[in-house]
Amino acid sequence: MEEVQAILDHLPDHVALTLAESGCVVFVVTQRLSEPNIFDVYEEFQDGKAFAKHQKRVQESPWGRVTKNVLRSYTVTGL
Repeated sequence: MEEVQAILDHLPDHVALTLAESGCVVFVVTQRLSEPNIFDVYEEFQDGKAFAKHQKRVQESPWGRVTKNVLRSYTVTGL
């Protein structure tokens, strides 16, 4: 549960920084009530270049460090 709290602590900044990125169209993160250690993310970027720039920023950010061991399961479409 400590890792979940770290995610919750950093999430507002991560969301704000992502929404401020050039090319970010939509970015929504929702914590599941029934499984609070799972977060659903829906994001849209204008193009592959904007998405790649986002991924790079995330890896180098405090958010990237806090979530480096988080299991991710996602599908990328439209790039």
